[in-house]
Amino acid sequence: MGLGERFDRLVDPFEGPNTFGNTRTFWVGFALVFALLVGYPIGFGSYAASSAALYLLYAILALSLSVVWGYTGILSFGQVVFFGIAGYTFGIVSLNLTSAVTTMLALPLAVGLATLAAFVLGYFMFYGEVRDVYVTILTLVVAIVLNTFMAQTAGAEWSVGSVALGGFNGIPAIPNLTFGVGGAALTLDGSSLYWFTLVALLAVYLGLRALVNGRFGYAMVAAREDADRTEMLGYDVRRIKLLVFSLGGALAGFSGVLYASWGNYISPTVFGITFASIPVVWVTVGGRRSLLGAVVATVAIEWFRQQLSVTGSQYAMVVVGVVLLVAILFVPEGIVPRAREAVVAVRERAQRTSDSDTMEGTPE
Repeated sequence: MGLGERFDRLVDPFEGPNTFGNTRTFWVGFALVFALLVGYPIGFGSYAASSAALYLLYAILALSLSVVWGYTGILSFGQVVFFGIAGYTFGIVSLNLTSAVTTMLALPLAVGLATLAAFVLGYFMFYGEVRDVYVTILTLVVAIVLNTFMAQTAGAEWSVGSVALGGFNGIPAIPNLTFGVGGAALTLDGSSLYWFTLVALLAVYLGLRALVNGRFGYAMVAAREDADRTEMLGYDVRRIKLLVFSLGGALAGFSGVLYASWGNYISPTVFGITFASIPVVWVTVGGRRSLLGAVVATVAIEWFRQQLSVTGSQYAMVVVGVVLLVAILFVPEGIVPRAREAVVAVRERAQRTSDSDTMEGTPE
């Protein structure tokens, strides 16, 4: 078996009609970009890597919405609900049980609670025949309710163990994510947190590529395109939506844990309508049906917002809103899918020109 065949067999589970980038050229470029990202902390230092880790963990949140909305047709405007639940859970557990072991165990506990919350909410929505825009409204309402509730937990009576919820001020001094025990414990911050988040993002991206290009992924797309016809073919659309919605909750929760660990802080703003709208912007601009588009748009927009904030601009959200309007009006399918179409068109034009030149040069 040649090297090319080994390579094709390696990437075969991640290729299919539901994702862009099914060529060797794409994977070579993908590997080069990943290698550059791995070396980023070496070239730019730990502080820059820590800042970049925020963009990467946001990209995981964007992927959680992309698979729910773009591939299954469920616009969850309250995806940040699971992000915030996991962040708060991680903070409360790790502060109450301050040891490397409990901090490590707080991660699966927080993600599990976010997944359970998504499962319960999804069960009542999908088995209660809530559809289309009403799902969007309902998820947004849940986010607003949690934002309002958490903002009024400032009193001493609002404590879980020794941890005060803090109301609008939130919970400070959340410990860093830690793996291991005793002297062998590894605390993630700066460059180590960046590398961990980068590897996690890679695993999530490749895992979702394998999912959407598998048999279950085809069922997800079918449910998005025509739920009634998919039901007639024998698929349980409600179960498909519930599973995908729970998966999205788990990924959003994982992102929330990374966020709480990254900033050592969590507050009710993570449930606010402003933050709830940002993942929708990332996925819309990048392309709802493109996992790669969600990642690229998230990193680009958040980097741009960060630059505006550094220069003291008060109009960062206004600029992001304008970007969203422009994307909806001129590239409704997303920037990455449009860029792919342009590259394919140029390649086909070049191929036709080459074929035409060959035919003209062939003797009769």
